[in-house]
Amino acid sequence: MPLDELVITRAIMESYMDKFLGSLDSDVAIVGAGPAGLVCAYYLAQGGASVAIYERKLSVGGGIWGGGAMFNQVVIQEEAKRILDDMEISYMPYEKEEGYYLVDAVELSCALGLKAVRAGVKIFNLFTVVDVKVVGEEERVSGLVLSWTPVEMAGLHVDPITVGAKYVVDGTGHDAEVARVIQDKLGKRLNTPTGKVVGEKSMWAEFGEKSVPECTGEVYPGLFVIGMAATACYGTHRMGPIFGGMLLSGEKAAKMLLERLKG
Repeated sequence: MPLDELVITRAIMESYMDKFLGSLDSDVAIVGAGPAGLVCAYYLAQGGASVAIYERKLSVGGGIWGGGAMFNQVVIQEEAKRILDDMEISYMPYEKEEGYYLVDAVELSCALGLKAVRAGVKIFNLFTVVDVKVVGEEERVSGLVLSWTPVEMAGLHVDPITVGAKYVVDGTGHDAEVARVIQDKLGKRLNTPTGKVVGEKSMWAEFGEKSVPECTGEVYPGLFVIGMAATACYGTHRMGPIFGGMLLSGEKAAKMLLERLKG
């Protein structure tokens, strides 16, 4: 069969627009397709929620790909191993010490993305969130303002577009970019010890891994923080190339959000 370049173009554009317009007003919009964001999205979709992820980069997986110092292996601790089992991701115990499990970073990145998409999550890469949509006197977060990442990189003066969501999740990692919009643009107080993004502390894996799920939650009306964004907001310790806390954070946020959506 001969191939027609115009048919190929039309097929891509029509199907993409159908997907985007179908996600124009989601139950949950997640910013960042890192480990916490992908896990959160997966469990939300499994629970029946409509979920869209907006990822700044070309690929999903966040900081997983490089492992530790470009050795593309990561560690998961005992508490989070059940999530790997749930998602059918392979791992092997570290023979020299109990409670540590090694996961291939490439498999983990690919598997989390695949499981999320197959659960019904819509992932839109190359989008940068430049602002939030707010509603009501309390200026509750009700969506996102988006620009193409290449537009932002080039410094072009192009107006953004808006998507709606019942809840927004900040999974932007160390920078906690959405929470900073609330702090800097709206001048609002966050639900943190200082009312602002505190900033992460130095490396302490044991404390950092425990605190990530603990800090996961609603930091401002309509806005939840997960993963390293939660670490940055609440000023806890970073933990390096161990990812169990990220997975547990995503799972916890999904449970909390599903309860809110049911209510």
